[in-house]
Amino acid sequence: MSTQPKLMSLSRMRDIFGTQGEQLREHVFINSEIAIVQGDPLIFRLVMQQQPPFVIDDHRLGIITKGELIANFNLVEKRLTPGTLVFIGPGSILSPVSISPDAELYGIGLSPLFPMPFAPGQLPQAFNGQVRDFQLPADEADLVTARSIVDTIWQIVHQPDYNRQTVGALVAAQMHHYDRLFRQHEAQLEATRSREQTIFDRFIYLVNRHSQTEHHLQFYAAKMCLTERYLGTVVRQTSGTTAKAWIDRAIVMRVKAELRHTDKSAAQIADEMNFPNPSFFSKYFKRLTGLTPQDYKRQPV
Repeated sequence: MSTQPKLMSLSRMRDIFGTQGEQLREHVFINSEIAIVQGDPLIFRLVMQQQPPFVIDDHRLGIITKGELIANFNLVEKRLTPGTLVFIGPGSILSPVSISPDAELYGIGLSPLFPMPFAPGQLPQAFNGQVRDFQLPADEADLVTARSIVDTIWQIVHQPDYNRQTVGALVAAQMHHYDRLFRQHEAQLEATRSREQTIFDRFIYLVNRHSQTEHHLQFYAAKMCLTERYLGTVVRQTSGTTAKAWIDRAIVMRVKAELRHTDKSAAQIADEMNFPNPSFFSKYFKRLTGLTPQDYKRQPV
């Protein structure tokens, strides 16, 4: 049996959508390198049936055109409405909460096999790994541009022996388009963001990056050159939730993904996630979820 994570990868999505092949053929294209989605709300229902949370190992750029989605992106719950551009990057943990029946998404997914159209180290700022996800409100002109690029890629990949370089150039154009809007949005936020909000955002970034092995506030405070007491106070006042609760939330989401989508034993997960021993890990997980790791793993999908 495989011990590698069964991530919500493009190949996994292809398997899921394959059960509805004829119905989705006009709305979904997936090969080993790229996926393109053209709006069918059935896509969301099929993904939700797989029981989140999901681990993402690729780059995904989407456009919400109808309906409403509420999802947890790397610990933080977001409400997505029409006119929103969305990016989810490698290493992200995604947990959909609710999706309206009329929700529609247009976008592309780029697998690790996709030949990125950038020299090493030259990815646009928004995609260089410092940000795992973002959601951007966009005006009508920027939405039309993003949608037009997706539509053009869709047309090209359906041509016999389509030109991969052309697709790569269009992907680069879309990433530059998102990057420009991301930098504009960040500049606007920075002008109004308080020091406390900046500290909280940095804390969440570090928790997403390190919580798999670092479980204590002391580590994050040291990384930020702050005292544990001050960091804890800022996080609680900014978010209404304690810093320890944010760390626990990240750990539990990762554990659930490992239990649900891998063949790893609880003991193996405990070791990989730096718990002192399997017994401590089991008690920790049960205290936060009400279930032992074994009981959670046995739940029907």
